Amino acid sequence: MNKIIIRVLLLSVAVGLIFLILFKSRSPFGKSNSSFASEPEKEITKIEFSEGERKLSLEKEGENWLINGKIETRKSGILFIIRVLQEIKIKSPVSAELFESEITGKGIDPARVKVYEKRKLLKTFLVYKTRSNTYGNIMKIKERSKPFIVYMPGYEGDIGSGFTLNELFWQPYMVFNLLPSEIASVSFENLSDTASSFSIVNKDHRYVISGTLVTRYLSYFTRIPFESWAFDITVEEKKRLESQQPLYRITVNTTVGMKSVLTLWEKMTGENSTKAKDSDRLYGKTQIRDELFIMRYFDIDPLLKKRSYFFQE
Repeated sequence: MNKIIIRVLLLSVAVGLIFLILFKSRSPFGKSNSSFASEPEKEITKIEFSEGERKLSLEKEGENWLINGKIETRKSGILFIIRVLQEIKIKSPVSAELFESEITGKGIDPARVKVYEKRKLLKTFLVYKTRSNTYGNIMKIKERSKPFIVYMPGYEGDIGSGFTLNELFWQPYMVFNLLPSEIASVSFENLSDTASSFSIVNKDHRYVISGTLVTRYLSYFTRIPFESWAFDITVEEKKRLESQQPLYRITVNTTVGMKSVLTLWEKMTGENSTKAKDSDRLYGKTQIRDELFIMRYFDIDPLLKKRSYFFQE
């Protein structure tokens, strides 16, 4: 009888050890402390960000996602953040010393993230944005939880940039989105070659430049996007750039009295002595808001014509 009891006890201990080993190998930091990925039954339908008193929500209504229930979001931005929320994993733990020096010591406040599927709260965690690692973030499940560097497997960029309360980041990156029928006039100023500048005016529903029809050119205004907001540029760099003469300025007046002015500056790439003109991108800004953005020549090139373009044989 005693032998049977001893065998049962030994078996119980063995099973317990096996369970403990398996548990540790699957969740070395404890699942409740280190599980950041959201696992919806069907799909994520709402994301909330908050920093102190500031809040921003992204919520799906029908087939569209809205910012704070008002403005439709940029589709690529939503697809990216949903992928991040479902695929993020721990890259490495962060020591108490590193957290103190990089986060607490620098006064970095976290962005709180809440993820929902309809009314069900799937996940909540804290994001501390920092440049101390290439992934741009340190995260915690709760304030008293252990901090980790978190990443998305297969993506080497900064996933921390997606956890932002800046509405501009979530809005469509679009400069012009006009049909030819909506355009009353266009003025293109080439500031480095003024002889190439031109203007187009609607006369009796015919768009002319010195008598030449330009419908094809106006069709390019149907979709002119920009690549991203230049959030990383410093105040000093912004002032220095805007004090320089722009490369181009495009002014569009619509048939309903709206006016858009796009100003474009040269963008440099590299650092200090290795700086050179960026042959792929420019800085841009409209009169609508005092924020710079980055445009690819690929997207704006259809509008950068010389006056001679309209007089080809």
